[in-house]
Amino acid sequence: MRWVCLLAAACAAGSAGAAEPARPQGTGPDEAKLDNQRLAITIYNGGQALVQDVRSLDLPAGRQRIELREVSNQIDATSVSLAAPDLAIVEQNFDFDLLTPAKLMEKAVGKQVQIVRTNPGTGQEVTETATVLAANQGVVLKIGNRIEVLRDDGIPTRVIFDGVPQNLRAQPTLSVTVDSAKAGRRDATLTYLTRGLDWRADYVAVFDETASKLDFQGWITLINQTSTTFTDVKTDLVAGSADGSSGRPLRGVIRGGTEAGNAQQVGDTYFYPLKERTTIAANQEKQVGFIEADKVAAQRVYAYQANGFSSSSSPAHVDSVLQFSNSRAGGLAAPLPAGAVRIYMRDADGALKLIGESEIGHTPQGSDLSLRIGEAFDVTVKPTLESRTPVDKKHTRYAMSYVVANAKSEPVTVQLRQASYQPELKVLSESLKSQRVNASQLRWDVPVPAGGETKLTFEVQDESR
Repeated sequence: MRWVCLLAAACAAGSAGAAEPARPQGTGPDEAKLDNQRLAITIYNGGQALVQDVRSLDLPAGRQRIELREVSNQIDATSVSLAAPDLAIVEQNFDFDLLTPAKLMEKAVGKQVQIVRTNPGTGQEVTETATVLAANQGVVLKIGNRIEVLRDDGIPTRVIFDGVPQNLRAQPTLSVTVDSAKAGRRDATLTYLTRGLDWRADYVAVFDETASKLDFQGWITLINQTSTTFTDVKTDLVAGSADGSSGRPLRGVIRGGTEAGNAQQVGDTYFYPLKERTTIAANQEKQVGFIEADKVAAQRVYAYQANGFSSSSSPAHVDSVLQFSNSRAGGLAAPLPAGAVRIYMRDADGALKLIGESEIGHTPQGSDLSLRIGEAFDVTVKPTLESRTPVDKKHTRYAMSYVVANAKSEPVTVQLRQASYQPELKVLSESLKSQRVNASQLRWDVPVPAGGETKLTFEVQDESR
């Protein structure tokens, strides 16, 4: 309703004209030294963060109440800790009833306000004293002997209040009663958990197939859904949620990493510090670059994954995948937090074209990644289970054939992987030499001529334990 908009100016006018309430002891020094505030935030996946807020306080000796403003409006009050030399905490309260036009009107129920209407034609103002009867889905007023609803009737209207209620705050405020053993200035560290802060990683990979290289950029998106601006803050990012779970499976990785990266480690939790301090404004999303590497070794390959042993009446398209490593030797040398990787290539005119998008999990440095770009419509695989022979209770033999067809005008190689649901897979015979991926998975690199096909045959035995 329009009265809410008009009240915004009325609140400011009413506040300016009202007598200022007495400051709690300690508020003045805290506000005066807010420019000495030093902030550090650790943000977890899942919308939770740990805030460490160091402020310089100049306090007299004895018991007093201090007000710590500019805290998150989504603070977890049960997680608050305030620590300073020679300072004992007696009581703390989090005041989150924020000053808004609607709240100001709600607090005025049963009280008198001044209603100022301006005649649009003459500009003449008429002021009346009104009692606020209700402020539920609209404002009901008693003016003299009549009852009136404050509504948008085209007449400019202002509401003037005597003052701001003590329990309304212009910003979220933590009120703390402390007992100071001695007078003097000291640093106090306020620590708390808050909801409303989150982050995610996004990656851009520009692939040059001719050179077998890609340019790789990583961006961190910081998300602040609180009403608080965190200024000049040191920011650490945690690859996982605060309960210790990673939040996402390890996707896109065909071999786990073995290199120590630049992420800081506390126990088994990895922290990614941003290189520079930054400001995260209220209700803002901002992006910060954190990885940039050129000419990373990469190749596009065709891949087919078979899980178990079965036949198909029709051929299936193979996947087109981009393979690279985030190892030092590969040229990337960085652990990769979970996120989306968008892959681009340049067309004949040099313009970038999006060719695929894939999700990765939290990936340790030194891993080999295989990201699916899409399907290769002119390269297919048709599997046939030639025989299945039980040997005994623990052993079964499978004879498989795979016909790989290539309708392209150039030869291709297809990486065909065969996995077993049993923990061990033993090769008895094969038409092409296999590579062992792990105990229960094999890989064949199948060369296929242009406009031709290749038939791969093998016999394996899987063994349960």
